[in-house]
Amino acid sequence: MTATAGPEAQVRTGLLIGGQTVETPESTPVHDPAAPDRVVGYAAAATPEHTRRAVDAAQGAWQDWSRRDPQDRAGILTESLGALDADHDERTDLLVLENGKVRAEAAVEMGVFAQRCRLAAGLADELRRVRRHSWAGHADMVSTTGAEGGGGDESVARFSSEVSLMPLGVVTIIIPFNWPLAILAASLPYALVAGNTVIVKAPPTTPLSVVRTLERLAERLPAGVLNVVTGGNEGVAPALEDPRVRRIVFTGSTNAGRKIMAAAAGNITRVTLELGGNDPAVLLDDVDLNDVTITRLVEGGFMTTGQVCMGIKRVYAPRSRFDELVARMSESLDRYRIGHGLAPESTMGPLNSGKQRDYVRELLDDARANGREVREFGTVGDEVNEAGGHFLRPALVLDPAPDERIVNEEQFGPVLPIIAYDDLDEVVETINNDWSGLCSSVWTADDARAADLAGRLRTGTTWVNDANAVAQDDRAPFGGFRQSGMGRELGVDGLIEMTEAHTVTYTRRP
Repeated sequence: MTATAGPEAQVRTGLLIGGQTVETPESTPVHDPAAPDRVVGYAAAATPEHTRRAVDAAQGAWQDWSRRDPQDRAGILTESLGALDADHDERTDLLVLENGKVRAEAAVEMGVFAQRCRLAAGLADELRRVRRHSWAGHADMVSTTGAEGGGGDESVARFSSEVSLMPLGVVTIIIPFNWPLAILAASLPYALVAGNTVIVKAPPTTPLSVVRTLERLAERLPAGVLNVVTGGNEGVAPALEDPRVRRIVFTGSTNAGRKIMAAAAGNITRVTLELGGNDPAVLLDDVDLNDVTITRLVEGGFMTTGQVCMGIKRVYAPRSRFDELVARMSESLDRYRIGHGLAPESTMGPLNSGKQRDYVRELLDDARANGREVREFGTVGDEVNEAGGHFLRPALVLDPAPDERIVNEEQFGPVLPIIAYDDLDEVVETINNDWSGLCSSVWTADDARAADLAGRLRTGTTWVNDANAVAQDDRAPFGGFRQSGMGRELGVDGLIEMTEAHTVTYTRRP
């Protein structure tokens, strides 16, 4: 498969319901963002009836799946991963063609999916841990007043309780286009190991590689444990609104997260929301701006053409280091080669949609109108102009004001504002009062200063001298503060999120 040619045969994907591939009368074309006139394939368009059948299948499979031992479920999941080896390269190329990211990133994503599944499977024993509160000791005694208001020893009841973790039921997982499989694996394997059955709603612009991958995974899972639907909001609505759905996991924009909460409210369905992030990187005056630091900063901001929720969206630099930082980052960005993701020489692909490209352009135009210097970098390949894709060159916006859109809004594109500061306390206050609170990063040569500043930042994750997905510790919980979401994925916390605490209490009275 070359950078300028589409797949040899256009891919067509159906729905996965109850272990069977289901074709639909209507389908949705999926386009190559590097060449929007090129159709990569077609994804099935579910009707509400299709999605209700998926809920039926998930509910029907739940009784048996939830009763299995956690280690049994983990073993089946781990064994199922073996099926992913068969067409790994084809699915990797397919992800590039529908997403736009460079192939090296797509290959990493395929590996992250499997790795996160194995990590979740390794936590199965956590579900066997029963917390016991025994009779012994006065801490377990609760005084109760008798009918006649008597007291003394006769009025003392002693309780013994056992608290265990039980599966929820049917879980719906809605994933975004940018790292669809990696993000899916932050919740899917945890839901399965915890004893839930799942309906996955694949993203509309990158459904093909998701469906193909989950078809493979489901081959060795019991029918109905894993189901996949694609299509428009109306067609997949039952996956959110059916009262049998016990949790909705959503990754996407903050505005869309509000709509998910509204849809869940009718049935008081639990939600896990991983939403937008306007993630700051704070450099201290002692930061060593060596090649490693600059590489991490640039990759932290421009990975996946800047379309990563946990990516750096703004950089705060001490005024004394501002010029040096801009010069070093400019040098690195000028080596970028913008082109089709399958071209071996490409280091950055297009944005996933024309709408997002136009939004980023609007933010850049707004910065220019405010008198800010905008520097664009990199070499654009010939195929970019020929194909008319959703390409932008990476850009830095120099020292915008704190109230400008380029600073306050999540760009989700290859543009990064660099803001000079004089007072670190003001920077911390700005970050902690921002609408977002997903991730942040601290850059310094002093571990003690890093720990002090990180402890002051109110974000779900704070990295030290690194940022973005390359720095994500998948054993630790991930999620946001404030409007960046609620709930946690990954690690033991992510597993517990997929359960309900069940208490059994025994009472002894005199």
